[in-house]
Amino acid sequence: MGLFSKIKDMFKKEEQDENILNESIEEEQKEDNNSLETIEKSNKKNIKKKKDKTKEEVKIYEKGLTKSREGFVSKLANLTNKYAKVNEEYFEELEEILIMADIGVNTVMEFMDRLRDRVKKEKIDDPELLKELIVDELFIIYVNDEVLVNKINYAEEGPTVILFIGVNGVGKTTTIGKLAYNMKEEGKKVLLVGADTFRAGAIEQLHEWGEKIGVDFYSKEEGSDPSSVVYDGVEKAKDGNYDVVLIDTAGRLQNKVNLMKELEKMNKVITSLIDGGAHETLLVIDATTGQNGISQAKSFKEITNITGIVLTKLDGTAKGGIVLAIKEEVNLPVKYMGLGEAKEDLKVFDIEKYIYGLFKDFM
Repeated sequence: MGLFSKIKDMFKKEEQDENILNESIEEEQKEDNNSLETIEKSNKKNIKKKKDKTKEEVKIYEKGLTKSREGFVSKLANLTNKYAKVNEEYFEELEEILIMADIGVNTVMEFMDRLRDRVKKEKIDDPELLKELIVDELFIIYVNDEVLVNKINYAEEGPTVILFIGVNGVGKTTTIGKLAYNMKEEGKKVLLVGADTFRAGAIEQLHEWGEKIGVDFYSKEEGSDPSSVVYDGVEKAKDGNYDVVLIDTAGRLQNKVNLMKELEKMNKVITSLIDGGAHETLLVIDATTGQNGISQAKSFKEITNITGIVLTKLDGTAKGGIVLAIKEEVNLPVKYMGLGEAKEDLKVFDIEKYIYGLFKDFM
């Protein structure tokens, strides 16, 4: 059984397990005393809540990846129907489809080499049998025998400080607002810090998000020194016992030297207040910009230490393969992905849900 089949079975098994759980608990409740019955009811409720959340997230992935599935994956399906046997023309068309899906030339070349090797070793000539191999190899390239860390590195004591970087227009401020909403829903006390003091309206936009979702905000007037805003914001978070500080930064990449100096200064300020400095530096990339987004990732990686990627507007592109390209090209984990406009639509990235949401109609 291939990896994709296991992922599909996993999501199906969760539904089956829930039905079995419900039946067994009902039987036990008939036989056991009231105390045990109360405990089982509580357990049942908690497990059901967890499973309902997983189902809901899988549906969001499915909906958010609709454009990519209808574009990229439908082309793969048509390719399978077009050829009776796997031949060089089949491989050439497959290669073109993958490159057009923004998976990236280097990633596609590696993928094609691996696929050709498996086809040769396993003596496969039926395109229908190749479908699962394609999905499996894409999954393997992303995982690459690594332990993938998609969780936030929360501080054991004091506030967790998260810097957000990225060019203007990628949805950075909106992403911060959505993440703040998620964290507030988890019971965390969150402070938004507007350190993008140069872009007109950036401070006001973040302030509006704070009011909209009910979390606190700190900044200074437009044109202020960003590092002084960061210093006072982190001090406020420490004094006010905040759990998380989310810092918006300027997105000018035209002058890398100035931006590097600005980020270095911010990091020094944070390190003077927080042991080890910022716990996360997340780069926000607009998925609809394709290879341009990967170029941004490479440029930012040259000037600062990035711990993870946030991919926005993934629901707005038919080129969902950018997830695989980013991992291959810059070797940074995607930690969050935006799959819609609502404040609830920023999700922790899950490679299994992503693969399932992208390819569920292909198999």
